[in-house]
Amino acid sequence: MRYAILMALILSVSAALAIPQDTAHRKIPCKTPEIAPMCYWTRGRLNFYNGNPSYRIWKVGTKRILGVYSGPAAFPPRTNEDSENPAFPANLDDVFEAEITRNERAKQTAPYLIGPVFADFEVCPLEPDVPGEMQAVCIESARDIFVEMSKRGYR
Repeated sequence: MRYAILMALILSVSAALAIPQDTAHRKIPCKTPEIAPMCYWTRGRLNFYNGNPSYRIWKVGTKRILGVYSGPAAFPPRTNEDSENPAFPANLDDVFEAEITRNERAKQTAPYLIGPVFADFEVCPLEPDVPGEMQAVCIESARDIFVEMSKRGYR
């Protein structure tokens, strides 16, 4: 009987760990069963750009640029909302909020402009990789996050 209870507990914990942790705050899940096998980790620099999509990841050490969208449910068609305000993992959203708050306290003229965000990103491709073209991805998770101070304007 003990082994049956223990086995049930182990199975429930492993099932809970298999579910993406930040789907609760996301309207659109990034890592779906269809694209999960294609997701991978990469070190990159997330930055805000002029154009669509607004958020892009430069894969460190390469010439590759990844365009960030919310997820496959919004793709296609691409909307302005999805290309300008994609859904991010909860810990990445927290970093953005903290930096914006810090910039507001420092009385920056554009507090929403934070420096580049370096991290290990788990990205899921939303379209095939074509050499020389930006690939659409969504960010499932991020770790080892570091924000560069270049746009803070501290004196």
